[in-house]
Amino acid sequence: MNLAMMKRNSCLIILFALLNFLAKGQSLTDSIFVLPDTTKPLTIENFYYLVLAHHPIARQTELLTDVAKQEIRLARGNFDPKIEVQYATKNFNNTEYYQVFDGSIKFPTLFPVDPKIGVERNEGQYLNPERFITDAFNYRQFYAGISLPLGRGLITDERRTALRQAELFKDLTEAEQVKLINKLLLDAAKDYWNWYHAYYNFRLLQRGVVVAQDIFERTKINAQLGEAAPIDTIQAKITLQQRLIEQQEAILDFQNSGILLSTYLWDSLGNPAALTAELVPVLRRDLLVLSPQELDALTKQALQNHPELRKLSIRLQQLENERRLATEFLKPRLDLNYGLLNQPFDPAWNSNFNIGDNYKFGVDFSMPVFLRKERSKLALTRLKVSGTEYERNLTQRQVVNDINATHNELVNTAGIMSNQLSMVQNYERLLQAEILNFENGESDLFRINIQQERLIQSQSKLVKLMSQYEKQKALLYWAAGIRNLGFATD
Repeated sequence: MNLAMMKRNSCLIILFALLNFLAKGQSLTDSIFVLPDTTKPLTIENFYYLVLAHHPIARQTELLTDVAKQEIRLARGNFDPKIEVQYATKNFNNTEYYQVFDGSIKFPTLFPVDPKIGVERNEGQYLNPERFITDAFNYRQFYAGISLPLGRGLITDERRTALRQAELFKDLTEAEQVKLINKLLLDAAKDYWNWYHAYYNFRLLQRGVVVAQDIFERTKINAQLGEAAPIDTIQAKITLQQRLIEQQEAILDFQNSGILLSTYLWDSLGNPAALTAELVPVLRRDLLVLSPQELDALTKQALQNHPELRKLSIRLQQLENERRLATEFLKPRLDLNYGLLNQPFDPAWNSNFNIGDNYKFGVDFSMPVFLRKERSKLALTRLKVSGTEYERNLTQRQVVNDINATHNELVNTAGIMSNQLSMVQNYERLLQAEILNFENGESDLFRINIQQERLIQSQSKLVKLMSQYEKQKALLYWAAGIRNLGFATD
């Protein structure tokens, strides 16, 4: 057998091996995305659902809601009715000096008025005249009154400010929840698409090993029969060894990416879970194309709802509450106290009401001379407001720039991916043309191996671009601060 015939027989071996993968109507590239029946697809949406359901960080963020509720409850506790009882007695040498009892209940309100009602019972030989009560009603006396601040505390006070701050803290925790969940899902998405690339790159190289193994076995048999040159066997062996090395590297990458992805999986009892062998990633090849109007709408939505911007806006509202309270402390303290005695009912429940008779009235006034503490507190609050406004303006600029930069990368990657797909298709045509040339006696094993190697490299790069594109989609939603990266939990 002459050398030309031996080369022709060797190339027929490759032709038969490749024809196993060149099914009608399906390219070599598309075939790697057809999953075996033994596998179960795990979509990114299902993966997100598992992460949000049981991941410790997702559960931890749920605690923020409970913390906010308790903060509001704590602040509302300042408005709880308060019961006060005072009792004192003194006996000496069989003489009752005095016996004093005062029981009352206060009703703090959201308004600058604190109603109070109570009863007193005072008697004794040496009772303080101020506490004297006649024996007309067994030394008892009802009273009801109010305390009204006309200076400090009229507009706001510590307890009303604390309640407003607690209500804002609830909004702050919601923004923090979105921030933490979005960061968790972004990290999870990156690792998922790394797993995706590792799996389909492994499938691609595994198919290359099968082809190379088939070529090597057929070449070796033909060499033994004298129908192929011994050098073709060496060449086929080298190609197989190269494919095996690449496959081993791909297997390691796939295994490690699966292990890393397992860190996001937990069961309902809080125990770590692992990816089962039959679970594999899948992708619906849809491109995210935003028109200029849609990109502008996304940017406006980010400026309103981005968690970092929301947190800064809420912080400014909190500082405004602190500023109002600090301003209130610049006023003098002027409290009016008015109380009715045995009105509108006396201890015998007789109706009697006369606002100008049987009452107690008092005025409390105080004011620091220099107001240095109060003025400094106000100045510090104003400085914090200015600093937070600067930070918010900078963050707004960064959010807009991040959205635009990520969108540019997304568009650029889509263009590259389109060209790469076209390149893969062209490499498939070149490989088929090289096989056709062989049939006409114008090619050899070396040239076909080169075309196959280039096809595998271009396919691997396409898979990598596809995973990179999906990462950038998740990054765009994260940059815009979209809740759950656009994943609907309902």
